[in-house]
Formats: sequence, C-alpha cells, structure tokens
Amino acid sequence: MSAEAVLEALIARGLMLATAESCTGGMISAAITDVAGSSAGFDRGYVTYTNAAKTQMLGVAQATLATHGAVSEEVAGEMAAGALERSGAGITIAVTGIAGPGGSEHKPEGRVCFGLATTAGTRTETVEFGAIGRAQVRQASVDHALALVLAALSD
Repeated sequence: MSAEAVLEALIARGLMLATAESCTGGMISAAITDVAGSSAGFDRGYVTYTNAAKTQMLGVAQATLATHGAVSEEVAGEMAAGALERSGAGITIAVTGIAGPGGSEHKPEGRVCFGLATTAGTRTETVEFGAIGRAQVRQASVDHALALVLAALSD
C-alpha cells in the first residue's frame, strides 16, 4: 500500500492523520513522513509499546487491558479513539500485535489488531499474518494499516 496515496487522500479531504502504534514501533508514521509534504496530512504519532504508555498517552482503560490483554480489538479501538481525542487529527489508525518471535496458544505470533477512528466512530479488526517473521509481520501491519486508512478515506 502506498503512503503517497494515503497522503494524497488525506490532503484532498482536508484531514490530518494520527497513529497509535505498538508492535510497529512508529513504522506507520515513518512511512507517511517519508513522503515529501507529509506535514499537510500528518498530525502526530504515538508509540505506546507498554501497557503503561497505552494508558498514560492514549487513555486506554486498565480494565480493558486486564480483561482483554494488549493484543485485542478492544485495546486497538481504545488506542484509536484516544489518539483521535488527544490530537488534531480527523482520522486515526492504531495497531497492537505480536510480531514475534513467540506468542501463545491464545495469542499466536502474527496476530495483529487494528483500530480506526473518525468522528463517525471507531471500527476494529484482527488479522492473522502467521509466523512469517518479526520484520515481515511488522511490514505487513504497516501495509494493512495504510490500506485501512485509504479505504476509510474512500468511503
């Protein structure tokens, strides 16, 4: 997915994007800001790798983390909503997952949860990329996140 296409769509709609990233560690923000002129469509990025950071920076409820775990659609949704509330963005994308190596029976390597928030609401989804390797899971997550933002801007 093309960061250039996402940026063009943001600018065409007069919207700013904010990211809330865990397993991608800022890679979505980097992909967007690699494009010249990105300041016209990118507001800010939150890298919230720990649960404490998710709570402090994005307002993710400790009860949500305790009940569902960091890798869950519930947390991804709260991350996206928190980024929307705390930024100047009109659309936010959040990602939290298990890039690997490792994982568990209940939360396997390659499981990544996404949240997308706009003023119209928040939606979430989970993608099972599989045990394809840490770098590949992270890059696939960036590509999927950009595709979600572009699709939302096309609605």
